[in-house]
Amino acid sequence: MNRVLTACVMVLAPATAWGHDMFLVVPDHNVPAKSEVSVSLHNGTFEKSENSIDRERMIDVSVVDGTGHVSHPAAKQWREEGTVTVLDLRTGSPGTYVVGISTKARMIELDAEEFNDYLKHDGVADILEQREKAGTLDRPAKERYSKHVKTILQVGGSATDSYAQQLGYPLEIVPLLDPATLSPGTTLKVRVLADGEPAADQLVYASYAGYHSNNEDGDHREAIKVRTDKSGVAGIEISRSGRWYIRLIRMLPVNEDGVDYESNWATLTFQVK
Repeated sequence: MNRVLTACVMVLAPATAWGHDMFLVVPDHNVPAKSEVSVSLHNGTFEKSENSIDRERMIDVSVVDGTGHVSHPAAKQWREEGTVTVLDLRTGSPGTYVVGISTKARMIELDAEEFNDYLKHDGVADILEQREKAGTLDRPAKERYSKHVKTILQVGGSATDSYAQQLGYPLEIVPLLDPATLSPGTTLKVRVLADGEPAADQLVYASYAGYHSNNEDGDHREAIKVRTDKSGVAGIEISRSGRWYIRLIRMLPVNEDGVDYESNWATLTFQVK
């Protein structure tokens, strides 16, 4: 029985312990000016957080207001609600706000099967293909990873161009249009920046609240899968109103002692009218 339980844990582990995306989530992205708003940090999926995140793990926490002014919330503004980490904010004048969080890098070591399953589950298809072509699917992997997440809030009745403000994260999704001005049937173009430079030919996934699921193999099911062009731009076809997310994992081989791959994870959440 113990051997059976151990085997089950090894099969499920990539989808649980190592397959956590990170999202900033609010029930409604339209909030009044000069009001209290709570932004939830999910480590898991858009719908559910598997565990809370310690404030010490965060390198940067930034709030861009409607004028483009950037502030950094104090540690006392954070609290935990079970597996969810919550940031309590008070909005100021009307405008478009951005909240962003960037985390410290961490290391993880997986055996070959675990790593391959994780790449498949989270859609890191390019690295999986590289390993297959190189004949290295049987090799374990040491990965250094960090996560960089943003959300866009519409505060009050007037929109501003703060939605496009860059936070300088190692990996960042920057919308080229204000998502709040879009409607179903339109396309949201976003630019993916890696260390400030356009990330070409990068796989990007997007979906909306209530759509995401997993197939029988545990792989993500999402509404949209696209690649960026040579200027790092991807088009997200908006099929319906409501809350949306965009996510991606940029993983590259690393020629360092003790590290085989480095990955940066990025998400952007927003609402379409």
